[in-house]
Amino acid sequence: MPRIILTATSDLSYDRRMQRIAGAFAEAGWEVLLLGRRLPSSEPLGQRPFAQKRLNCFFRKGKLFYLEFQTRLFLFLLFNRFDWGWAADLDTILPHWLLGKLRKYSWVYDAHEYFTEVPELQNRILSKRIWSWIARCCIPAADEVFTVGQALAGILSERYGRPFRVLRNVPERLLPVPEPRCSLSGRVILLYQGALNAGRGLPILLEAMTDLHEAELWLVGEGDLSSALRQMSEDLGLGDRVKFWGYVMPSDLPGLSLKADIGLDLLDASSLNYFYSLSNKSMDYLQAGLPSLEMDFPEYRLLHQEWGVYYLLSELKPATVVAAVRKLLADGALYERLSKQALRAAEKLHWEAEKAGFLSIFAERPENKY
Repeated sequence: MPRIILTATSDLSYDRRMQRIAGAFAEAGWEVLLLGRRLPSSEPLGQRPFAQKRLNCFFRKGKLFYLEFQTRLFLFLLFNRFDWGWAADLDTILPHWLLGKLRKYSWVYDAHEYFTEVPELQNRILSKRIWSWIARCCIPAADEVFTVGQALAGILSERYGRPFRVLRNVPERLLPVPEPRCSLSGRVILLYQGALNAGRGLPILLEAMTDLHEAELWLVGEGDLSSALRQMSEDLGLGDRVKFWGYVMPSDLPGLSLKADIGLDLLDASSLNYFYSLSNKSMDYLQAGLPSLEMDFPEYRLLHQEWGVYYLLSELKPATVVAAVRKLLADGALYERLSKQALRAAEKLHWEAEKAGFLSIFAERPENKY
């Protein structure tokens, strides 16, 4: 039985991509360990068909955190035996690259995002140079490389001289399949689910809510802007028209999507990471038959051209968001068409279909014996 260790710096309870990948390997008969880190707010790990472990770190963020985590991860991998390693993003790649030079084993680099172009590195020249060096050094050495969408795969393939495979952030099929949405009336629920971080259009969304008196906004998640957004909502006098749900377990997200009327996925084009992204939420909205506002960025444009599922925004401004919401409110035929097309796309864009393709790659490779 082949053994794989999948590594991430995330809190495993909320990392749906890593949960899905680990589960797929377990279903295929692999011995699986999913390794993440413990945070002060971490919930107990739930029962899953694979082993899970969290590394404890004294430091929570910044250079000292990354140095500590890399060291702990390297030592853990050094004293464990496995056939495959899986590095989720650049912040776990270095230990796999180093260990790959010390002993024979195969490993995967999985780019969840355009890491060297995330907003957090835009004004930090030294940190960006360090991560860029790690990427240039380590990525070409990986045995397999994956990322989340076609557009980003093209960029990364050209930059690092490796053909990246696409493994999209698609959820499990939502059953029973929802009915298509009808035209809107009365107060509508706008849903944003994901991290409350910079670059995701959240302050702009709150500004738009000052005009959208016919709407209620649900913000599901937490992040670096959590406190600032709560204060901004209070300062703008939005009251009970904005609901902060906090952290919600992944298994509870479909229920919220089914109750909402319009999904939101707003991103700032100044970050190349966001410009080439393909988010979990954009796929979740499809499964719920939920029309959503997406940016007119490469991945979302490709999906819309193929399936006709999104209302694409050309720019990120409060007035643009207001106009888009009111367009969907006023044009019942458009709203119903987007919902029907979302459910049509959901028949193909789900994890059960996606995992078959990537598992076949590993079925063709022998186990490492040492």
